[in-house]
Amino acid sequence: MRHLVSLLLTGAIALGCMPAAGRADESAAPTKATSSAAHEAPADARIPDTETAVRTEHSASIDGRTLKYTATAGTVIIRDDKDQPQASVFYVAYTLDGSKAAQRPLTFLYNGGPGSSSVWLHMGSFGPMRIETASPQATAPPPYHLVANNDSLLDKTDLVFIDAVGTGYSRPLGKATGKDFWGVDQDLSAFSRAIQRYVTINKRWNSPKFLYGESYGTTRSAALVDVLQDKGMAFNGVILMSSILNYAIRMPGYDESYIGYLPSFAAAAWYHDKTPYKSGANKPADLKTYLDQVRSWASGPYAAALAQGQNLPPAQLDAIAQQMAAYTGLSVQYVKEANLRVDPSRFRKELLRDQRLTLGRYDSRFTGTDPDAAGETPDYDASDAGISGAFVAAFHEYLEGELNYHSKLDYRPTYGEIIKTWDWKHKASDMRRPLPLPYVAGDLAHAMRTNPNLKVLSVNGYYDFATPFSITEYDLSHMNLDPSLRGNLSFLYYPSGHMIYLNTDALKQLKGDLAPFYDRAAPIH
Repeated sequence: MRHLVSLLLTGAIALGCMPAAGRADESAAPTKATSSAAHEAPADARIPDTETAVRTEHSASIDGRTLKYTATAGTVIIRDDKDQPQASVFYVAYTLDGSKAAQRPLTFLYNGGPGSSSVWLHMGSFGPMRIETASPQATAPPPYHLVANNDSLLDKTDLVFIDAVGTGYSRPLGKATGKDFWGVDQDLSAFSRAIQRYVTINKRWNSPKFLYGESYGTTRSAALVDVLQDKGMAFNGVILMSSILNYAIRMPGYDESYIGYLPSFAAAAWYHDKTPYKSGANKPADLKTYLDQVRSWASGPYAAALAQGQNLPPAQLDAIAQQMAAYTGLSVQYVKEANLRVDPSRFRKELLRDQRLTLGRYDSRFTGTDPDAAGETPDYDASDAGISGAFVAAFHEYLEGELNYHSKLDYRPTYGEIIKTWDWKHKASDMRRPLPLPYVAGDLAHAMRTNPNLKVLSVNGYYDFATPFSITEYDLSHMNLDPSLRGNLSFLYYPSGHMIYLNTDALKQLKGDLAPFYDRAAPIH
């Protein structure tokens, strides 16, 4: 999506929202507002190098419990090695009133891009208020509906949503420019300093701590936990939603991405009744069981066939093409013409070509239309266009109306200039020289080895074509973890796309699954 600019570079490294709105639930309306500093940017749009915080008091009903909490919208200042202000980082925090800091978990959440603010997680997932969408259909224009979120995580953890520098209201300060923050390692440095600063000024060093990233936010989390632990800040858990941990996997000449995408193709074909079973009585009723079968074939016979390259015997080519066509819903001829290697953007155009429909990239349940049914790839991503307006409108309504936060700056849900100049090199703690593209599963593995109590949860949507679940499984299963640590890594799957929380049933299921994860990772003694 534009918001994720989750966005993967196109080509070789391509792997990789609110009511003018409806009425907010009264239980979440602020009852009192205080401000430790008015956050009004001067006319020239420069941000002051002072930290700000606007606090409002609220209550929420979650699972039948009434919880009183404080929302804080503000900034922390991060400084360079000479103690000069380098950036003002915007955040919104939700903290439960009356809780003991040493026993209350604290979770930092962010989206990815590179170039995305945290608005998508903030207004769609676990905050006390969320925007209603029509997923997996396009959401209608305004007025939108902002509602109380009964599936908020606030009953389990305090929440801090952080905007990367250059996005949202976060901006460089002084002599700093975008290049000081717009890169893999530069971004890690900025986030580590912002989190340390927040923890320091709010006296949360002894709180159980978690990271929750989505899309490129998982790239950030996998390395960030290692960076922060090397600085002395231990973590209890890391939650990876819709992960991309190795940007080199799609380099030309390698087949691993084709193997990893095939189960996602099968899930889309199953959903749109394009398998040989169609929608009849023989269609597999359980998607999970069906995809287990597809995974086994993809990593077995299909992988072995691709490994032979152009030397694959004709009879074996025919057999593999027949089975691949059955799983993906494509014709045998198309599969053969693609040399058994179908690019995901081509699949999105081809599967429903006979209906003149294309599939969404972030969620293949969404469908769109192009000017014609010819062509190789879709003109746009229907799953992005179908929700962006709702999130952006609702956030402005909520931030100014409910949280009493005002700024003369433009809030940037995404900022396209960031990915254009992004520095993709990454040097992990155990590497002698930087990699040209980020591989961060190794960073995460190092964090798990040095902190053997660290719990990691991988959360995946079956219909996600941006960060397919099977590739995530591959990356996390190749961390060379000692058997004693493997139980600290777990996986969850949902009938949803990249933004799992857009599916309200999946969000409810996800909240139910996350609650015991927090209990395991941060037991209260």
